[in-house]
Order: sequence, then C-alpha cells, then structure tokens
Amino acid sequence: MISFPLPAGSRPRRSSLQSLSRRTAAAAHFPINRSAPSPPPLGYRRAAAPLTAAGGGRPCGAAPARSGGGSGRGFESRRRRPASPTASRGPAMDAAPEDGLVGTEAEPDGLPCPEPPASRLSAAELDRELDSRSELIDDKEFDIPQVDTPPTLESILNETDDEEESFVLEDPFLLNIDNTDTHSYDTSSVASSDSGDRTHLKRKKKLPDSLSLHGSVIRLSLLKGISAQIVSAADKVDAGLPTAIAASNLIAVGTSHGLALIFDQNQALRLCLGSTAVGAQYGAISALSINNDCSRLLCGFAKGQITMWDLASGKLLRSITDAHPPGTAILHIKFTDDPTLAICNDSGGSVFELSFKRVMGVRTCESRCLFSGSKGEVCCIEPLHAKVELRDHPITQYSLLAMASLTKILVIGLKPSLKVWMTFPYGRMDPSSVPLLAWHFVAVQNSVNPMLAFCRGDVVHFLLVKRDDTGAIHVTKQKQLHLHYDLINFTWINSRTAVLLDSVEKLHVIDRQTQEELETIEIPEVQLVYNSSHFKSLATGGNVSEALALVGEKACYQSISSCGGHIFYLGTKSVHVMTLRSWRERIDHLLKQERLTDALALAWSFYEGKAKAVVGLSGDTSKRKAVIADRMVEILLHYADRTLKKCPDQGKIQVMEQHFQDVVPVIVDYCLLLQRTDLLFNQIYDKMSENSVAKGIFLECLEPYILSDKLMGMTAQVMKDLLLHFQDKNRLENMEACIVHMDITSLDIQQVVLLCWENHLYDAMIYVYNSGMNDFISPMEKLFKVIAPPLNAGKSLTDEQVVMGNKLLVYISCCLAGRAYPLGDIPEDLVPLVKNQIFEFLIRLHSTEGSVDEEVYPHIRTLLHFDTREFLNVLALTFEDFKNDKQAVEYQQRIVDILLKVMVENSDFTPSQVGCLFTFLARQLAKPNNTLFVNRTLFDQVLEFLCSPDDDSRHSERQQVLLELLQAGGIVQFEESRLIQMAEKAEFYQICEFMYERQLRYDKIIDCYLRDPVRKEEVFNYIHNILSMPGYSAEEKQAVWKKALEHIEELLLLSPCKAADLVAIHFTEQIESIIANLQDQFLLFQFLRSLLDPREGINQDLLHLPPHITEQFIELLCQHSPDHVLETLKVLEYCRLEETIQITQKHQLHEASSYLLEKKGDIHGAFRVMLERLQSKLLMLTQDDGGSAELPLLESIEDTLMKTIALCQRNSHNLNQQQREALWFPLLEAMMSPQKLSGSSQYRYAESLKSLTMQVLNNMAAFIALPSILQRILQDPVYGKGKLGEIQGLVLGMLDTFNYEQTLLETTTNLLNHDLHWSLCNLRASVTRGLTPKQDYCCICLQQYKRRQESADEIIVFSCGHLYHSLCLLSKECGAVSKDVMRWMCYKCNSSNKGGKLSENFSELKKGSGTSLAQTGSESALDPQQIQAFDQLCRLNRGTSRLALLTELSRGGEKHGLLSVSHGDSAASSVFQNETFQLHLAPPPLMDD
Repeated sequence: MISFPLPAGSRPRRSSLQSLSRRTAAAAHFPINRSAPSPPPLGYRRAAAPLTAAGGGRPCGAAPARSGGGSGRGFESRRRRPASPTASRGPAMDAAPEDGLVGTEAEPDGLPCPEPPASRLSAAELDRELDSRSELIDDKEFDIPQVDTPPTLESILNETDDEEESFVLEDPFLLNIDNTDTHSYDTSSVASSDSGDRTHLKRKKKLPDSLSLHGSVIRLSLLKGISAQIVSAADKVDAGLPTAIAASNLIAVGTSHGLALIFDQNQALRLCLGSTAVGAQYGAISALSINNDCSRLLCGFAKGQITMWDLASGKLLRSITDAHPPGTAILHIKFTDDPTLAICNDSGGSVFELSFKRVMGVRTCESRCLFSGSKGEVCCIEPLHAKVELRDHPITQYSLLAMASLTKILVIGLKPSLKVWMTFPYGRMDPSSVPLLAWHFVAVQNSVNPMLAFCRGDVVHFLLVKRDDTGAIHVTKQKQLHLHYDLINFTWINSRTAVLLDSVEKLHVIDRQTQEELETIEIPEVQLVYNSSHFKSLATGGNVSEALALVGEKACYQSISSCGGHIFYLGTKSVHVMTLRSWRERIDHLLKQERLTDALALAWSFYEGKAKAVVGLSGDTSKRKAVIADRMVEILLHYADRTLKKCPDQGKIQVMEQHFQDVVPVIVDYCLLLQRTDLLFNQIYDKMSENSVAKGIFLECLEPYILSDKLMGMTAQVMKDLLLHFQDKNRLENMEACIVHMDITSLDIQQVVLLCWENHLYDAMIYVYNSGMNDFISPMEKLFKVIAPPLNAGKSLTDEQVVMGNKLLVYISCCLAGRAYPLGDIPEDLVPLVKNQIFEFLIRLHSTEGSVDEEVYPHIRTLLHFDTREFLNVLALTFEDFKNDKQAVEYQQRIVDILLKVMVENSDFTPSQVGCLFTFLARQLAKPNNTLFVNRTLFDQVLEFLCSPDDDSRHSERQQVLLELLQAGGIVQFEESRLIQMAEKAEFYQICEFMYERQLRYDKIIDCYLRDPVRKEEVFNYIHNILSMPGYSAEEKQAVWKKALEHIEELLLLSPCKAADLVAIHFTEQIESIIANLQDQFLLFQFLRSLLDPREGINQDLLHLPPHITEQFIELLCQHSPDHVLETLKVLEYCRLEETIQITQKHQLHEASSYLLEKKGDIHGAFRVMLERLQSKLLMLTQDDGGSAELPLLESIEDTLMKTIALCQRNSHNLNQQQREALWFPLLEAMMSPQKLSGSSQYRYAESLKSLTMQVLNNMAAFIALPSILQRILQDPVYGKGKLGEIQGLVLGMLDTFNYEQTLLETTTNLLNHDLHWSLCNLRASVTRGLTPKQDYCCICLQQYKRRQESADEIIVFSCGHLYHSLCLLSKECGAVSKDVMRWMCYKCNSSNKGGKLSENFSELKKGSGTSLAQTGSESALDPQQIQAFDQLCRLNRGTSRLALLTELSRGGEKHGLLSVSHGDSAASSVFQNETFQLHLAPPPLMDD
C-alpha cells in the first residue's frame, strides 16, 4: 500500500487500498501514477540540464500503470475521442458539469457561446476597452429568448460582447483579504468557519448607497461544475484541498496533494496532471501559470520544484528542481509574453528568470537570478502582458516586469538586456499589509500605454509607463486612490474599472478616473483560500523571515485569477467567477427587486453617457440612445401598469394620493426627458385615466413643465382635462399660470374665455384673446366696462377693480412696446397693427356701448382718473419708442391734444393730476427732437391754477407739482419775473429758491428759508455752505455774508447755538458789534453761553474776545442761571479773577466766590466765605421753630459742610501746623456752637449735628495731632467746667478710629512678616539646591566644556540649567565686576526674556553706579543672579497674592530696593497713589467686659 503525507488541516483518508481503488475506478478516472521514478536530487545549479518526462502526469487519455486494485478503464475511451468533453466523466461526476453556472444571485438566462476569441478581436473592441468610451454591443443579445437549460461556464465567461477576448490572460491576481489559518497551507478565510451558518450567508451583501447610484455592477456566480468536481476529487481520489488557480481559455486548479485539475469552458474536467505520489514528494502546488496560447502550464510546488505540462497532450515536459535555492517554496510563477521565458519568485524573496530551450531535441531550462532576497525580499511579481492586438506596442519589446519587495517596488526590463527602469519606496505603512501589483493598458491623452497599479495598505498608486522616441522609458505618477480599508487584492477588470478586495473580504468596484466606489459586496460564501503556508514555507521547515511570514498572513495571490474581464476566486470547496453585468442586466436586476425608479435613473445615466463601468453598448451615440430609449419606454409602460395594479383599493384618499405622487411624477419626468410626449399623452395618460386619483396627480405633474415652457404638443383632451381639474380643485391661480403658457388654439376659445372671466383670471383671458384669436381690443373693452362707471361717478374702487385697472395699464404698456401680455413678445409682423389698434381704441370719441350723456374720450378719461401718473408714464415710454414716421407723430400730437382737452376743461382733477400732465408735457417739449405743439397760454393757465387757489388746501402738493413741472423743463414756458411774483404771493418758497438759484441771487434765498416755516432750520447749513464751499464768486459770497449779518438777530432767535457756530466761523470780527446791537438781554445771554461755554463745542482758540465780554457773560449767567455759575467757572478758560469775584459777591454766590478765592490763592478768604455761609445756615436752624423747612435745611448744612471740609483737605497739605489749625478749629467751633446753645441732648437736631461734628473730627485728625484736638476741646469754656459727658461721644469716636488704625497696622505687619518669611524660605531652598546642567556643552560656543584648556576659563552653571565658559559670557557682556565681586547673568534666559533690559542693567553696573539694580546706603545690593532668582519667584507667584499686593504697594515716587528691580514701573501707574483710594475694612469689634 502506498501512503501519502497528510497535510495539516485536511481530513484523514481511509487507509484501505480497496476503497481507494474503488473510488478511483468509479469516479472521474484521475490518473494516479504510483510507479513514477523519483525526481532528480535537488541541487542549486545554473547550468541547463536535460530533462526527461518523469511520467508524473498524463493526459486523461493515457493509460496509467496498474497498481493495487486501480483500474484505468475509461482513459482509453477518452483518448479515442479527445474532442468529446463528456467522455471522461465517470458515473459519480456526470451530473456535475451540467449544473453549469448558478451564481449567488439566480441568473436564469443563459447566453450562447461566442466564437473562439482569436477570431473576434477587432480594433473597435480595443478602442472601447482602452479609450474609456462606451462599449460596443451585439444587438442580437437583446433578442435571446429565455432557456430552460442552465448556462454553461463558457456562456458566463463570454456573455458580455466587449470582453470576447474571453480567456486571453490579462493582468492577473493582485490584492485580497483578511485573517488566515496559519496551520495549513490550504488555509481559508475567516469566513470559512461560519460557512455552515445559513443566516450568515443570507445577510445583506450590498451597500445601498452605491446601488442607488449605479445599480448592481458586478455578478458573483458559483461555478457549480468545477466546484463539485474539486470536492469530489478531494473526497474520492485524495486530491487534497485546492491551493491555487490560473485562468485563461482553460481553468487550472492546483491542490494540496500536488495535482493540477484542468477544466474547459463547459466546466468539464479535461486533464488531471500529476499524482499524489509526486505530491507527497514535491508538496502542494503553490503557484500556477498558463501561457498565452493555452499550450503550456507551469506548476510551482511548496517544496520548491517546478513542472511544465503540455496542455494539449497532458505530457510532463519539464521537471525543474534546480532553478532556485533549495528549501524555499515557489510563491509565484508567471509566463511572460515570450513563451520561452517565465519568472518565478520563491519564499527566500529571490526572483529568477527561467529560459526554456530545446537543444538537439532535449528540453532544457536556464535560470538567472534577477533579484536576490538578501537585498530585500520580493513577495509579488507581475510581468506586463499585452493582448494580441497590442503585441506590436513599442513597449512590449522590453518585456517589463514589476516586482514588489517589502520596502519598495521595482520595474525592470528583461530585454534586450536586464535594466532597472524605476524604483519607488512605499513610505510608512503597516508591516502586515500585502504588496500588490497589477498592469493594464489604458488610454491617456489619445495614446495607449501600460499603467501599473501598486499598493500596500490603503493607498493605491497609479504609474503611467511610456516609451519616448529615444527608447527610454518614463514613469509618470497619476492621481492616488486613498481608501479607508486595507487591500489584499487589486484586479483590473477593464481599463476604467478595478475590483478591490479588502482585508475583511469585501469586494469594492472602483471607477479609476473618478475614483468613485460603484458597488461593495461581501464574499464570505467564497471561503477564500490563503497562501499563508507557502509564504511561511512550512513544507520546508518554515525557514523564512518574520517580515515575509507576517505579510503571508493575508496573502491570497494564487487564489484570485483574472482573464478577459472575469475574475475567478478560489475557495476551499468552490470556484466563483465575478463579471461586470451588461447595462441591460443591471437595469433588469433593479427591476427584479421592483426598484423601478432606480432602474429608470440608471437607464437615464446610460442614455446621457454618465454611467460608470458600462458593458454592452455599441455603435454611435444615436444608436446607443435609441436602444436605451426603447428599453426605458418598456419600463415606463410596465411602471404605469404596476402602479395602477398596486393602488390601495380602499382606505383614505391621502394614501392613494401618496401612492401615485411617489410614482407618476417619475413617469412624467422620464417621458419628457426622452421627448416622448406621444407616449405620455396617449398610452400613459390613457392608463392613468382609469383611476381618477392617478389622473389628477398626472395632470398636476404637468404644471411645472408647462410653466417652464418645456412641454409642447399637449393634446386638446389633456389640456381640457387639466383646466377642469384645476377648476374642480379651486386652484385658479395654477390654472391661470398654465393657460398663459399653453397653445390653446385647439380648445373652445369662448368656453375658456368664459371660464377665465367668471373666475377673475384676467391674465389668462387677455392671453386667450391675444394668442387664440389675435384680438387685442376685446379684453380692454371688457375691463373698461367694469372700472369706468365707478370712476366716472367719483366712487372709490374695490380691490378687485384696482387689480383690473392695474392690469389694464400694464397690458396697454406691453402692447404699445411690442411685448405680449403677460409674457413673451408679439409676432413682429403684428406689432405695428397692434399699436395702431391700441391708439385708435384710446382716442375713441365714444365707447362702443356708451350712453347718450357719456363724456367724450371716455377711455383716456377713465385711465387718467384711475392713475394719472402711471398712465402718463406709459405714454412717455411709448413716445420714447416712436420713430419719426408721420403716423406716429400724428398719434402723439392727437393724444396730447385729447389729454389737454380732458384735463384742462374739467374741474374734477386734482392739482397733482393736472401738474402730472404738464410735467409730462414739459418733459416731452424739452426733448431735442420734439415735434409736439402745446399752446403756452395753457401753461399760464396751469400756473394761475396752481398759484392762485381759491383756498389754502393742498398747499405743499401744489408747490411740489409746480416744482416738478419746472425741473422737467417747463421753466421755458413761463415768464420768470411773473413766476417769482406769483410764487411769493402763493408762499411757494421752494419755487422762489429754484428761480433765485437760476439767477445766482443766493442772498435772496436766505429770505426764502427764513420765511418758509418748514425749512427754517436749514438756513444755517445753507449760509455755511455758500460761505465755505468753492464754486461761488467773491461777490456772491459777500452778498450772502451781508444778508446773514442783517438777519443775525432773527437767526439767534431761531437757534442760538447754531447761530453762535456760524458767528464763530464767519463773523468773528463782528462779535462785539453784534453784542452791542442785541437789545434782548436773555437772547444775549443765550448767544454768549453758546459762544463762550467750552461745553457747547466751539473752539475757544478761534475767538479772541476782550475780557469784558467774558465778564458780561458771567454777569448775565449770575442773573439768569445762578445754579450753573460754579460749574461754568470751572470750565471757563479766559476770565479775570478779581473782576469775576466782585461779580459773584455782588450776586451773593458764596460757593462761586469761594472757588475763585481758592483759585486766586486766598485759602483763608475762601474758607471764611464758606464758614460764614455755614454759620448763617446753622443760625437759621437754631432759630427755626421746628417748621417744615428743617429737613431741607439740614441737608443744605451737610452739603455746605462737605464742601468746606473738602476745601480744608485740599489745602492742608501745603500749610504749616498753625495755618491748618486756623482752618480746622474754627470749623469745629462752628459745628459745636449750636450744641452748646441747645443745653439739652434731647434737642431735636442734636444727633444730626453730632454726626456732622464727628465727620469734622475724623477728617481733621489726619492733619491735626490728637492731643491738640483734645486740648482745644477741654480748653473750651463750656467743656472746661467738668461737663465731660457732653463730649464723651466725640472722644470715644476718636478713640475707636485710633483703635481701628492700630489693628490695621498690626495685621498688615503680620502679613508682611509671614510672606517675607515664606519668600526667604523659598529663596534659601533654591540657593542651597544643587544645579543640574541641561547639557555638557557651552550654550554660546557650543563646545564641550572639557575641551577648552585655557587656564583663565571657568565653568559657570546657572540655576536654569544653562552652562557657559566664563570667557564666552564675558564676550557677550554677561559678566561685570561690582564691589570687587564678579556678577554673572545667564545669556540665553536674559536675551530671550528681557529684551533690551540686559544691556541697560550691565552698562550701569560697569559704570559703577550703585543706583540701578539695588538701593545704595544701608540696604544691601542684589547681584544679577539674585535678581534673576527673585524675578523667577515673582513669576511663580503672579496673581492676586499678598506678594503681588506688597509689590504694588512698594512702588513709591522713587525706584528703590528689591521690588523696583523686578517691577520697574513708574509710580504714576500705582493705584495706591490715587487720592481717592481707600481700604474698606471693618473696624474690630468692641470687647465686652
């Protein structure tokens, strides 16, 4: 019995030879050669060795040597009938291939097999494959009926017409997948573990977002025949599990027991190459490759051997054992386009070129090392393959090969001699990610060149490879593709579309140009095979690097093979094929899911040429669009039928409406996009008419297209139904909007007009008359009949009638301008006719159905009454368009004559209306090419009418109308002197201004302003502008100046402030004469206050007034506003003190006098004034009998006292002790006197006076010594007689204040001591701590401190960690001698933090001045290092700490001591220097005994 090694992870086999033989005989006749001679010993040599057919495999027709009970029947029958694909089927596997292809999604239709690919290639196919144009299609494809028999593999692989080069090898396997089973070399994906769970397979595979855009782009199908035979072979003849796949016109599957199973396009097993005996010796098949013409197969094995087979005869042609170093697995083996050249890559990371030759009938193989694994392991190789039609491409002569190592990719040329054309490093990436390579020819800039896609991780790089005229190859980087997942496989499916597999086994279909993801699908059911065991070289002892083994965890290079637009995925028990769906199939796929809207959207994207990954469309654009349009029509009709069938039979009407609103607009949209109104209004509309709700929704869907003028060719029935529908729904505005966009000539015009009139749809009615009957007059007649009667009767119009009138005006304007109403243009040939008709209508003497007493020209009269201004504007616009032809001029004159006749001869028009007419006429007459004639006497009549009203009503309106008339050019129609005279008589001052300005009589305009009550205030700006702005002559300005001076008193009365501004700027020389001439004293006071008070805003520097004027102002101020004297004196800049004091004393303004005396320097005089005022008020209080005036009097006393205390405080600083006592003691005596007089503590105001007295004592205690105050009190005759109880309150209050201040001082001292102790502790700890240098080199010269040998050089280390040579510091002026001690400062810290401060400090140190950094005298100086340490301490404790507070307090008038060094601010910035600063602290509580 022959035993086979059991691979790890595979199930045990029966050991009975009989059972094996029975299975072999009964199954698929796998030829197992048990007598094959052993292969030659493994050896590593470069020389060619003659190879003999070792008999390791035969064609299925060859008779194997009998061994055991094995039977070889059936092989002879296959040999006799080699063309029969079914002859080799044994009973057990007969049914397998007939299952054909049943995908993960059931696909019932099969397509007939195409002819062999070589005869089908064409330039057109190449063009659509490479140039990103729409693919070609065979129209026969659309007429294939459904078949009952399942499709064959061949039909699946060839059903898309644009990929009929079906099995010419393209760019093979690149990237894929997730976790792997590391214990077996036929490992499968993580999904294999739950492959038995049916719910796992039923989970949603596709993402809805890409489906909604592009539909299902790919179809993944199970190859049942091949899958069944793989399982059968493993089970019955111990073929082992599948390990590798290669696809071309044939499909080769390698197994773990060394067999290669060859299948044809019908999924029939053609050959079984190799034997389990050889498999036991060579190990599993780890790589496969089929050459271009499908005549040779290369098999690489896990133990390093390579075999070549003849696929026609099944013969073993070569068995290569010495092509690469022994003990390494074959990871890749690839044929190049040259059939005598192949490339292999082993698990040592080396790459070898295999050259096949035949010398004297003996087959040999020469090996050449292209890349040694010792320089970096290569784990992926990809030769450039060109299709038959591209074999003449100039770049193919180089036989390019791309190689991916763990760190970079290389592109080399094998011919004519070995040359490296490019290297490209990956950059940073995950070491476990798989390097991937894939070639494809693409069309870029009108030329076809190969593009290499490579990736490791989540970024795909695209490199375009070109050959220039010199023969050099250039590589151009294209746009990268950034992903959010790691790739394990990258495969081109055509030049525009790539299929990516990520590490969690999801397929992503990507459009290369837009980088858009078209579809995503999970493939756990494939149970993908991983090549981990070969990358780890488990069969030869696992002698590979850790990096390669890590990459091998996700490697699935040999499990995925692409060919002719199909990608094959090898699973542990199956083979799946992935293809792009044809455009029709993608649409049908959505239809099966009843996603009709998405199907239509997708079809429309095909129609527009915007779809991605399009397969199966041929011919020119019109042919393609016609094919797609026919399919869309079928879908639309189906959609309509389905919508009606699925309509809810019962329930709310809203449910039915919602059902149709979701569908009907879509149908209408696409019918109109396809321009198939015939379909829309016949078949579709007939279907929708079966359901009233659907019909209504359908009609409403038409509205937006009608309004945008996109819907032409509506049938009469649909238009009629649409109008009736809107009428039923009472959506009249919608109906009107639609009517004016519709061609209604096919409808019953009278019926539509009636409908519009009844529903007040005037726009629609006018449109129907105009476009339906070319009648432009009837609509006007209908509207005039409604609005004329109430206007003629003088009644007000209703809102509806106002709307009609406005529409009438707009309609007339449009007609006269040649535009159609409400939109569009009147046909050019009708424009003159329409204008004539409108004019004739307007100037009719009588209306068609007018009464006997109707006034003449009713139409013009009505329009003038309705809106004079707008009607005249319409006429003005019309006159603008008139050409100088005779008829137009006649109409123009005729209209004007009628207007004058109607308006001038009637008294029922307002002045405004008459003015509008004459303004209109004036504008027309003012035109340079005017042809109108108007009698000037009419203008005179209008002037009389406007300027001589019977009453004063509408005064401003009449003036405004006349002004507009003059501005419009009517001035030429009047005599100016008469006009001015009449305007003055009518008080039309704006008219006067207009006329005077024309005559340049600007001075007269001042009178106009002053006499016009509405515009009086504007006179100031007018005068200022004339006098200050350029553009006026000196004579004109002088006249205005004189006129203003004449009216100065009037101007002052109008606004003293503005008048003073004017005087200050333009009349400074005349101020004294103005003051002298003013008789009204109060007016003079107002004028002087505006002029002299700086708060009024006039710049006093401009005024140079004698002092007596200021004193005159103060005198007037004392008379008219005594309360404001003091505050005015404080801001008044120029005044004589002596004279002013006399004035204030004369008027007994004590506070003002006191202020002036203090300002003069007479402090005691100022104090006496205030004291006398206070004493007089106190006297009044003591004499008061308790009347109602007591409370205000006390408040007045307190106010005067506070002002007196403030006076004493302000001046006590500058007085000696005796002078201070002369101020404070009289004030204290004044306050205590009333208390002495009272004689009783129960006196009603005693408490108030005591409180005020305490305020005096508290304030004087700051300036007068306490003993002096007590002595003065005790020396008082009253208190000196033993009545100390009277002043007990005063003394206790003083003692409380003393107690409070003493407590405050002690607390502050304690805080200071505590903080000083804490600061010193920190400083001491800092000083005694060891210093740690941050580096071992000098921070200035950057040399290590040990290398300098100068004897005078010392090493200086600072607390900040910086280290220096002493000489280096001296060179940077960071050291200086102070008091015979060298002081150092850190160069880096001080130059970066202090800026220019360093040089200043040290310049002062060098001068020897001891005043810069430390205080001289008794206080010790700080050296620079201590200053630096203290600054650091302050920075550490910045914020509202006590240290910061003390630092702030320490800033005095001079910089001194420690704190001034670290905070060198000026004293002015301190808040504590402010007079008003106080510490608000509560006094300590009184201690009870």
